[in-house]
Amino acid sequence: MKRRLMRIYHQLYSAFGPQRWWPAESSFEVIMGAILTQNTSWQNVEKAILKLKTKKLLTAEHIQHISLKRLASVIRSSGFYNVKALRIKEFVKFFLNSYSGSIKKLAQQELTPLRKQLLAVKGIGQETADSILLYALNKPIFVIDAYTLRIFSRHRLIKEAADYAAVQNIFMRNLKCDTKLFNEYHALLVKLGKAFCRKQNPKCEICPLHDQ
Repeated sequence: MKRRLMRIYHQLYSAFGPQRWWPAESSFEVIMGAILTQNTSWQNVEKAILKLKTKKLLTAEHIQHISLKRLASVIRSSGFYNVKALRIKEFVKFFLNSYSGSIKKLAQQELTPLRKQLLAVKGIGQETADSILLYALNKPIFVIDAYTLRIFSRHRLIKEAADYAAVQNIFMRNLKCDTKLFNEYHALLVKLGKAFCRKQNPKCEICPLHDQ
């Protein structure tokens, strides 16, 4: 499994090159993007982030003080905007109350207890929590998403009904515990899922992993 996982990584890296993910100007922006990207495309998230920036609202303090209704209006392009506005408010409350709004203090916390804290925030699930840990805080944890599940089940490396923790454990157990590797590997899988290993009409014949 170790050899196969790394062979897949090298094939994807050779095909796509470095992905430079997560695209953001700050760790707080990454966190907001991780919440906003739930059940929507990245294009829609970019529109919402841009609007937050334009209105000078992309800080925990500003978000804390605006109304839920106004926040929902600003992030409307991300879809499910009322739900996401509430989730952002819940995260900001946790962030300010527990870490004084300091990314530095947040990043200093150990991975395991911090993950538990994030998962206790209403609306923060495993994928979102791990995206925050990996991409915003540089913690070595592998993010599992729908693309990863689809790709690896199609290649029969996992069962189609495998749960999040079981799949994550495969990567964590068989790869070097390295933030940069986890970052790049996950981003490459997202690229593959979008371009080739689609839910409908996958391009198997020209997929970089066709020989796997």
